[in-house]
Amino acid sequence: MPDLEAPAATAVTLANVEAAARRLKGVITKTPLMQNLGLSRNYDATILLKREDLQVVRSYKIRGAYNKIATLPTTVPGRQIVCASAGNHAQGVAYACQLLGLQGDIFMPAQTPAQKVDKVRLFGKDMVTVHLTGRTFDDCYHAAQAFCDARGSTFVHPFDDLAIVEGQATVGLEILKAAHDAPIDFCFMPIGGGGLASGLASVFRQLSPHTKLIGVQPLGAPSMHDALAAGQRQALASLDTFVDGAAVKCPGELTFEICQALLDEVHLVPEGQVCEDLLKMYNEEGMVLEPAGTLAISALHAYADQIRGKTVVCIVSGSNNDITRMEDIKERAQRHQGLKHYFMVRFNQAPGALRRFVNNVLAEGEDIIQFQYIKKNNKEKGPVFIGVEVQQRGDEAGIMARMAAEGFGFEYLNGQQDFLSLLV
Repeated sequence: MPDLEAPAATAVTLANVEAAARRLKGVITKTPLMQNLGLSRNYDATILLKREDLQVVRSYKIRGAYNKIATLPTTVPGRQIVCASAGNHAQGVAYACQLLGLQGDIFMPAQTPAQKVDKVRLFGKDMVTVHLTGRTFDDCYHAAQAFCDARGSTFVHPFDDLAIVEGQATVGLEILKAAHDAPIDFCFMPIGGGGLASGLASVFRQLSPHTKLIGVQPLGAPSMHDALAAGQRQALASLDTFVDGAAVKCPGELTFEICQALLDEVHLVPEGQVCEDLLKMYNEEGMVLEPAGTLAISALHAYADQIRGKTVVCIVSGSNNDITRMEDIKERAQRHQGLKHYFMVRFNQAPGALRRFVNNVLAEGEDIIQFQYIKKNNKEKGPVFIGVEVQQRGDEAGIMARMAAEGFGFEYLNGQQDFLSLLV
């Protein structure tokens, strides 16, 4: 529950947020707050989407980045800018550096989608240098810090900085102005390190205190969720980086304190649900979103009963997705829907084993979509990796029952994402 008496509850002042909004005038796009008729119909509610995917750098990150860099003292040496980012903050910093005429070094995880890297170079032009290093945000963060310390440059944190939070908070100001004093019952917001959530929560608690504020994180990257549950910041032991824009091992010190004081709760969404909703928003609404930009929409499933008849805002935080990821997104969505299943099956190394599997295990409408067999002559049985597409959720139970009846030993693999990523 929110603790409005905590010191962090008043860390972000409306005066500073309004000053940030003035500073950003002419730099950012005032993105629309749009009712989505499809979602509103599905949930029997008024679902409003804050379309930060339409921002000039296709995410809200330019707000905090520009606000921070524009307020740096011009007399301080070492005004060369350094940042670490999974992509969207990097684009914001690059664009700010270009507008303000400052040199920047931008560190990004090595597996950042190529589309995001190319956009950083586009927005920064000849003012920025991109460094791809490390597997996660935290890896490249440490590399950026070391680089910055060695050169005496200015580090622009992606979330754990008051000026960054105040810049992101301008999203909240725009929402409430666009709502024209109409009550907003719920606001769902994605969380990575917590900069956006901290800014939004600060504005809403001061101007719309009745609004229920729900942070949303991917199930494989629950850093803020787990920290709030434990009552203290703590680094995750492992991290699923698929929702790359929200994959942060440890929340910021400032952002943790603000979120702890002001958020009602943080909800976790499975990555497969994010993929399913991302594809649905593209197919039905023509919206091209990134996984992190879909988080708030994906949380609505779990709150369907609570939001019925209510006015709900979802922050669509970004649309920097790489088209080459779409096959992986579709694959994860189908697994989440229960339509694709993977097994390691032990086959007798004798003629007719595959025919027996197809004839006696697979039902009508079930298809083999993946088959990898390694023959081992010195053994009676050999492992076969098999993927099967079914007609509806639950059909996999029949497949497993028929495999057991036919004497096929097997292991079900759908929950083993690290293993499947090597084969699918």
